[in-house]
Amino acid sequence: MPYRACAVSVLAALAPALALVPPAASAQYPEHPIRVVLPYAPGAAGDIALRQIQPLLEKRLGQPVVVDYKTGAGGNIGMQDVARAKPDGYTLVLGAANNFVINQFLYRKLGFDPLTDLAPVGKLADVPAFVYVSAQAPAADWRQFQQYARAHSGKLNYGSPGMGTTPHLSAYRLSKAMGADMTHIAYRGAAPGVQALLANEVQLYIGGYSVAAAYVPQGKVRAMAVASPERFAALPDVPTAKEAGMPDAVQGNWWGFAAPKGTPPDRIGRFAAVLHEVLGLPEVRQAYLANGFVPGQDTPASFGKAWRDEARQWEAAVRESGVVLD
Repeated sequence: MPYRACAVSVLAALAPALALVPPAASAQYPEHPIRVVLPYAPGAAGDIALRQIQPLLEKRLGQPVVVDYKTGAGGNIGMQDVARAKPDGYTLVLGAANNFVINQFLYRKLGFDPLTDLAPVGKLADVPAFVYVSAQAPAADWRQFQQYARAHSGKLNYGSPGMGTTPHLSAYRLSKAMGADMTHIAYRGAAPGVQALLANEVQLYIGGYSVAAAYVPQGKVRAMAVASPERFAALPDVPTAKEAGMPDAVQGNWWGFAAPKGTPPDRIGRFAAVLHEVLGLPEVRQAYLANGFVPGQDTPASFGKAWRDEARQWEAAVRESGVVLD
């Protein structure tokens, strides 16, 4: 076989193994600080997850990772800022699931399409969704709550941290699947939504582990299930949604990095490789578990495929719900 053909063949065979290896061309990247736009206020789950690994990223990248909070419009302002930024690898966005796979179907005029105007870099963390019910609801498990909700169809409420969020749409799908006709009440963030659950203003709320860590041990709310393939290690007694017999309607939230379309693949690969390495550290996994996070472990390609697959599911859910935002 001619040398050139042989070399091409060998490179093709090695391509999968090299997916996370930063090319030599990126050896000088980064040469100055990387700006990470976070489209929510400080204290959001993504902010907490990033802060826990920020020093580790900076040590391996050799440059500061600067967080720039650009809030508003359900995260759309910060996302648009990055979609329009110079595609040089020095501006990234850390967004939540709804910013990548829901908002483009929810808002009348988003101004950009995350599926085409952003390039996937990697998932930071999954935030498995727990289905909580009020302690005042006469139900010790999901089967009993489902019976109670059906018997009181149209009379119960579910809360969410905002219109069009993953907890809102998941609870909508869950209510419809069990024939409960529950009324949605949107709050300004998770904190007031959880307080409403504690006060029995809403009987069902979908949220992360932090809700459970604070209130389940005290018996103030009940965790019916976690929407995850496996039980969450910090709450091993809470069944998965499948084990609980819950309809396949609930999806957790996640946070991931993206870059402006056109960003050099070698620079995306460099950041993704460092992110992958850091998230694989045992101390990071332990710290994430304590906060209800599951570290991401993917490539830009697999992350991008997950975007496209999930977007199709949420597009159908948004249209079915009839929710439209300006």
